[in-house]
Amino acid sequence: MAMRAAARAALSANSKVGMGPGIKAFSSPFSSFPFKLPQSNIEKPPPAEPSTNLFVSGLNKRTTSEQLHDAFAKFGEVVQAKVVSDRVSGFSKGFGFVKYATIEDAASGIKGMDGQFLEGWVIFAEYARPRSPVPPMNNAAPQRQW
Repeated sequence: MAMRAAARAALSANSKVGMGPGIKAFSSPFSSFPFKLPQSNIEKPPPAEPSTNLFVSGLNKRTTSEQLHDAFAKFGEVVQAKVVSDRVSGFSKGFGFVKYATIEDAASGIKGMDGQFLEGWVIFAEYARPRSPVPPMNNAAPQRQW
């Protein structure tokens, strides 16, 4: 009987604080957390230099090159619009490229279409970065010296 009374007293003391029995060890704030949380030191790449070629991401899988051309043509003279598609399914991979006639048209295309809806999806437009050089393939046949 004395044990039950002691357990009830301990339970009621903990319930006033809002904790059940045995939870006191976890009630410390995160400032005294014994582990260091990982810090995000990911550096963003520098913005691409202005050019007439734009990279457009966030495209709907069913967006065509013609639809991309028509959407960006409102902001300047579009020379070419290309949606990159999957070889097997033929659907969009979710990104594409738009090439304008002038850098001023490209800047207005970014300003007008970045963060806007196209085919029900929010798209992002930015200057395209130049392609990095492709490393040589390791499984290429060795060159014979005759």
